[in-house]
Amino acid sequence: MATIRPFSGIHYARRPDLPLSDLIAPPYDVLDDAGKAALQAKHPNNIVAIDLPHMPPKSVGPDASYAKADVTFRSWMDAGILVQDGRPAMYPYSQSYAHAGRTFHRRGFIALVKLSPFGAGHVVPHEKTYKGPIEDRLKLMRSTGMQLSPVFGLFSDPSNKVTSLLYKNVAMPEATATMDGVKNDLWSVIDAEVEQQVIDAMGDKAIYIADGHHRYTTALHYLHEMEQQHGGPLPVAHPANYCMFVLISMQDDGLQILPTHRMLGGIKNFDIDKLRAAAGNSLEITESPVAETDLGDLALTIAADEAPTFALFDGKSRRTYILRLKVHDVLANIQPDQSEAWRKLDVAILQHYLIEKLIQPNFAEQEVTRGYTADASSIAKQVDGTTYQVALLLRPTALRALKELGDQGEVMPHKSTYFFPKLATGMMINPLR
Repeated sequence: MATIRPFSGIHYARRPDLPLSDLIAPPYDVLDDAGKAALQAKHPNNIVAIDLPHMPPKSVGPDASYAKADVTFRSWMDAGILVQDGRPAMYPYSQSYAHAGRTFHRRGFIALVKLSPFGAGHVVPHEKTYKGPIEDRLKLMRSTGMQLSPVFGLFSDPSNKVTSLLYKNVAMPEATATMDGVKNDLWSVIDAEVEQQVIDAMGDKAIYIADGHHRYTTALHYLHEMEQQHGGPLPVAHPANYCMFVLISMQDDGLQILPTHRMLGGIKNFDIDKLRAAAGNSLEITESPVAETDLGDLALTIAADEAPTFALFDGKSRRTYILRLKVHDVLANIQPDQSEAWRKLDVAILQHYLIEKLIQPNFAEQEVTRGYTADASSIAKQVDGTTYQVALLLRPTALRALKELGDQGEVMPHKSTYFFPKLATGMMINPLR
């Protein structure tokens, strides 16, 4: 199963002139021009200068932009802005955050995981990948020889053995940074006995990718290229055989999955009665008394429902409706090749029934455009009748579904999960050569 190992990570020097909160960044793919500019304005050495060398993210930039990222990286190493640890370590990594009126602490650790192709080893995906983002990340990886941000991986550990081993002797964090209200703490463990116990404990576990499918796939492509250059398999200890992960137990109390709500554009003359007629007996549609300013609270309410439940916000009338599914398996004839567990995912029902069978043919002349947000409280402002006319709120995907479908080799629909909070880029960097 999973093969993990410690590594000598590269990180920002612990210096007063390098406040880590001003140097880390969200994952590159959630940033826009304004977000990148704001990070660069905080500090000239913010990691975004290297990790996102051109805009927009997930697109392939000119070769010069990746070469410039490498020059910047090398200059920061030469100046002592970035430094490499002298010996391999595993890095406990904790995030503390507030959500829905509670404070959570999500504890995991950063380590290297041996690469294996999807479906042929211990690393299990749950989402599709796309060519553009992979090509972009591969060009950056080739240029810098670095993995700049980790993949987010989950493993099952009901007894909490792995986390307990790594955290039992940690004291004050060696590095602390706050980003978007989330406190990020980092330690290093260099105890050989503890490391071996963790390696042994992880050896019988599968790792499920929560976030970072494109980064993992990029690492697979990079490994293949290195093998071609080498004329065959690389030495076992070669760093390109491995990928940097943040690994978190599925049973961790701080693990939160949020739904990714949909905002739809290209809708013409939406009418709830017409939707009700199109749905027939498949849906129970009732108007909600919730004000548009309280959609965040409504999202928490429907999240507690046991059966597939959605909320629809009409940007024109400013009214909100609750949609409850009344059919046991509404996708049985629409997606017959998928398992029943897949067909009962809220996100699958939303995509292939609500959007493709009801809204698209009745209210759109062309393919509807989609926007995504995990923040339901922001929906009313964005769904104003211009870019988006209708929003659909849904329940979060259950963690057990991610594991079950991953074990079956089924891939979930796009944007099925939003693990909150996002991991920070810049806490640790993994050298690949």
